[in-house]
Amino acid sequence: MPTPKIAPSMLSSDFANLASEAQRMLTFGADWLHMDIMDGYVSDMAKPLLFHFVPNLTIGAPVIESLRKHTKAYLDCHLMVTNPLDYVEIFGKAGASGFTFHVEVSKGRIIMLSDHPIHSLRLQFRLLMVRENTADNWQELVKQIKSKGMRPGVALKPGTPIEEVYPLLEGENPVEMVLVMTVEPGFGGQKFMPDMMNKVRTLREKYPKLDIEVDGGLGPSTIKTAAAAGANCIVAGSSVFGAADPAEVISLLKTSVNEAQKATIN
Repeated sequence: MPTPKIAPSMLSSDFANLASEAQRMLTFGADWLHMDIMDGYVSDMAKPLLFHFVPNLTIGAPVIESLRKHTKAYLDCHLMVTNPLDYVEIFGKAGASGFTFHVEVSKGRIIMLSDHPIHSLRLQFRLLMVRENTADNWQELVKQIKSKGMRPGVALKPGTPIEEVYPLLEGENPVEMVLVMTVEPGFGGQKFMPDMMNKVRTLREKYPKLDIEVDGGLGPSTIKTAAAAGANCIVAGSSVFGAADPAEVISLLKTSVNEAQKATIN
């Protein structure tokens, strides 16, 4: 079985003290540091080709590069962007350890309309994403990620069928981790979606040695459900950074994964 890995989401940290926050998490027992890279929507409906993957805009390669100067930790970068290939070289140079892109933007030409809430405005609008007609785009993407010394992973949104990632796990250049989103990407502090555990169980049965990451609403009240389904990489933001004793929460998360794995073996 793959080893348990607890990755506090630095999106929930104090950005004014990012280096010290990172060190604090590592001291408390974190295995990885999860970095959320979001590209942000544009608001001009007359220019649909400029629409991006999620509403919020967070950190980029310069922040990764700055943080890398202060830590040797595994920087688990989750890119919620429409054009991940454009980010590979700069994130490799910045010092990213893992590069996880979304399956929804990695494959052939698809025109997809989906509702995304803009929480700050209490509005919804339709996101139009147009992807280039390149059936082998993801293979080139994975190849480039590996060439820059990063570990490739693929993420999928709650509404995306798990079967979408199978080709990326079985191709000539397979990804090495699957991130199952247990909330809609783009915002922290959302509630855990337990029905996403069917995807995790399916993956674990099909790929016993695969690193399976879950992200969204993970904490003491939900970790046993995720661990029992087969998740071994746990991203936790507000439940860790907002805890009175973050070290205790990290320990609980790791213990839960270990116990679930032992129960599976037995």
